[in-house]
Amino acid sequence: MNAFVERHQASISSTLSCFDRVVVTGTLPDICHPRAMASFLDYHKVRLFEFPRWAEPLRTELRENAERIAAEAGLQIEFIRKLKAFRKEARIKEILAERGDHPGLVHIFSAMEACPSYRGWHDKSTHRTFLKSTSGKCLHYYFYFIDEQFGLCYVRVPTWAPFRLQVYFNGHSWLARQLLQAAIPFEMLDNAFAFIADPGKAQELADALSARMLHERLAGWAQRFCPVLRHFRSGYHWSFMQVEYATDVVFRRQAVFQPLYEAIVRTAVHIIKAEHVATFLGRKLTGAYQGELGNDFSTRIQGTRIRHHMGPASIKLYDKFALIARVECTANDVSFFKHHRYVEQRNGKRVFKLAPLRKSIYSLKDLRQVMRAANDRYLAFMACLDNPDAGHKAIAKMAAPAKTKGGRSFRGFNLFLNPDYQLFLTLGRGQWAISGFRAADLRAHLQGLSPGRSSYILKRLRTHGLIKKVAHTYKYYLTKLGRRVLVTALVIREYFVQPTLVRNAL
Repeated sequence: MNAFVERHQASISSTLSCFDRVVVTGTLPDICHPRAMASFLDYHKVRLFEFPRWAEPLRTELRENAERIAAEAGLQIEFIRKLKAFRKEARIKEILAERGDHPGLVHIFSAMEACPSYRGWHDKSTHRTFLKSTSGKCLHYYFYFIDEQFGLCYVRVPTWAPFRLQVYFNGHSWLARQLLQAAIPFEMLDNAFAFIADPGKAQELADALSARMLHERLAGWAQRFCPVLRHFRSGYHWSFMQVEYATDVVFRRQAVFQPLYEAIVRTAVHIIKAEHVATFLGRKLTGAYQGELGNDFSTRIQGTRIRHHMGPASIKLYDKFALIARVECTANDVSFFKHHRYVEQRNGKRVFKLAPLRKSIYSLKDLRQVMRAANDRYLAFMACLDNPDAGHKAIAKMAAPAKTKGGRSFRGFNLFLNPDYQLFLTLGRGQWAISGFRAADLRAHLQGLSPGRSSYILKRLRTHGLIKKVAHTYKYYLTKLGRRVLVTALVIREYFVQPTLVRNAL
């Protein structure tokens, strides 16, 4: 059980981890890049410069299909002239308020948007003729519908080759339908579950969403809304574009949750550093990293939110309805995450190694694991912030002398002395939480530390119960006590002491 949930178990009614917003893209390998498109045209005896003429009948087929679907449902396709100023979600919400949430087509939007394409090109210097990637604009259709299994979804269909689809669904909507089928009572507020009669069974159902099940649904939607795929033997290959994975901690009473949430959020803004953000997201921060990384705090109509971002991934904490603490891991590029898997090398050998997560929807299980682990690491860190009394007791314990079983005494740690404080700042580096640290790592970050001195410090930390050694290795990790001491020290020093010194100096 997560340390945060364990500490507040009496005040918590349920916890649930589930995919939230998921956007999937579909590509046709037969025509997904210029060389593939050129080979496809050559196979069908079409000259490269005749690409537009070849694509026009397919565009017409997609337009006629959209008009036919709209007529069968008794709908009018709504054209959006200014896409940036138009909120499709708000319009769909208005329609659903009148229509209801029964399965079927809800609405169709159309809009002129940018799309990738190709054009023929002849290089006079090399006398080669080939296709080049280019960009242009074409009509796109947004088919909004309620699926009997996945709830409200949309499929975005461009009317020009290479016909890259975009599909959206919400994991909470999918889970709600699974709970109905399993006859498990629940209460849903927006896209969160305020009450679930059997949280354990609900988590099992949430984890049961499989790539094969998703693939079958995506294939069916593609056949209906993009019938030109019958011209391509490969069919659509599906990959993740945007993913949000949420862990909801539901409290029984707002009076208990709100003071706790406010204390955590306001404190986290000051003490969470770049190394911590990398650790939450399962990465090791090195000097070679050049991407964006940081925190931001915002106050919204719904409440406050803190967000920690690193490149295309982020993790955020916010409250829903002043009753639910939601930790959400998001990614605009799932290959940001790394995990151990078999990798096919160029020489044909399969090697088990740490590698980026594949974008394919068949990485769904691995993606669920790495994103849930990120949420769990974040909640574990929050557990060190929400009980300052326990942290103060831990600091008092480690400040006192401690003895080994053999009777050798080691003095305590004083975090207001710079050497001890710098030691704990080093121990708090994010990468150590994942990979552990060695004596050599301490010497690399603490100037003037000899091998003998570093061994003494490690023994002193172990005697006080602040670190533990991995058996048969030279690696060490912080214990629960060590993490609590570290976080409390950062809170006191950076949240209270340093601001006071600055005010006094002014």
